Amino acid sequence: MDRTVKKWLFDILLSIERIDTFIGSPKLFDNYQNNIQLQQAVERNLEIIGEAMSKILNRFPEIAITQARKIVDTRNKIIHGYDEIEPENIWAIIINHLPVLKQEVEKLLTETEKED
Repeated sequence: MDRTVKKWLFDILLSIERIDTFIGSPKLFDNYQNNIQLQQAVERNLEIIGEAMSKILNRFPEIAITQARKIVDTRNKIIHGYDEIEPENIWAIIINHLPVLKQEVEKLLTETEKED
């Protein structure tokens, strides 16, 4: 895996970590739903994740990330269908999908370190 792909993986990981920091602990939907700044900060980082994933897929389409295409689709939905975004859907991504993505990205980065 080349350096550029590794950089994009790091961008994804950093955005996930930022979202985790923004959400805080305990993760409460009401806090998210009632804070427009928090929603927009999370959505911006999901856009970054989706854009990085799009670039990765263009260069490395066989990457071992289970929801890679859906990640790009989510980015497109946030950007182009911004008026249809529901906090419940973004929250589901935060709770159900970002932890899995984080594990997959960390695994890929660990594997690439062994190759170097």
